[in-house]
Amino acid sequence: MQPLDDGTRPWTEPGLYSVADGVYRIPLPMPNDGLRAVNVYAITDGDTLTLVDSGWALDEARDRLESALSGLGAGFADIDRFLITHIHRDHYSLAVALRRTYGTPIALGAGERTTLDAVSQPGRMPMADQVALLQQAGGAPVVAALAALFGTAPTQDDLWEQPDHWLTPGPVPSVGSRTLDVVPTPGHTAGHVVFDDADAGLLFTGDHVLPHITPSIGLHAAPPPLPLRDFLASLSTVRSRPDRRMLPAHGPVSDSVHARVDELLQHHERRFDRIAATVADGAHTAYEVASRMTWTRRGRTLDELDPFNRMLAVLEVAAHLDVLVARKALTVTTDDDGVRRFR
Repeated sequence: MQPLDDGTRPWTEPGLYSVADGVYRIPLPMPNDGLRAVNVYAITDGDTLTLVDSGWALDEARDRLESALSGLGAGFADIDRFLITHIHRDHYSLAVALRRTYGTPIALGAGERTTLDAVSQPGRMPMADQVALLQQAGGAPVVAALAALFGTAPTQDDLWEQPDHWLTPGPVPSVGSRTLDVVPTPGHTAGHVVFDDADAGLLFTGDHVLPHITPSIGLHAAPPPLPLRDFLASLSTVRSRPDRRMLPAHGPVSDSVHARVDELLQHHERRFDRIAATVADGAHTAYEVASRMTWTRRGRTLDELDPFNRMLAVLEVAAHLDVLVARKALTVTTDDDGVRRFR
């Protein structure tokens, strides 16, 4: 008998936790202090074993996943399929590493094709798209800090392989006795999807809906024009569907995805108001606006954040500014140096 996922333990604590009949949550480690773990979900009916997301391709994550699966009497060779919510390393890369040994099929949202093509290009520079967006945002100090952190040599990552199947809206075939519906939810990434188990009342939300934080929309490769507009539309899509128990990639399971969607929509409307007011007070670039705001629940200034989170903060402001322009609440011009200024 596996421990029931009743919220009495820290959600990051290693183990295998029963979420619902035949569904188990497996938290796996991540190599940073911000998001300390990612949830992988094992779905089994005794004859089949499907994993929703896979974890980061780290030795420690691989060992913990193997240990957790042993609690189901299974091993890596017993995994029938990986269903991946989106292309980020903590969701995709361990699946690729395991496929090289065990041949396990990987399925990924069809909207990730362009992103996967971009990140798999040889000689790609670290944070290439983010650096370009930061320069447009007037964020030269953040670009310099990122270069010091990540270096300026091309990345040497070979885990960006193609999936075996591209997921499109509708039922996923052959997940044991279950029917999971693929629901596209672009925003956090261009091809993010969530998986809806209507019969069990469960929604595997990936990074689209998280219980404690709002997901970043600034880590796109080949960024779309208005990722925040896409994200908000995807939240409305989830809100229009029947309520479900929320199984997120980061954080504990919670009873209502609708309740959290409502909180996220309200948060972003407050953020729109704050950013528009900051522009009216004389901050005209995304970097200037971000520098006048506080960040995280601890109320830190922009300069108090590490370079990576400083980048995310500036790009979040830039995304809000772009939507405000689309709503005709602001206007934008571009200087000769390529910096975008809002009024």
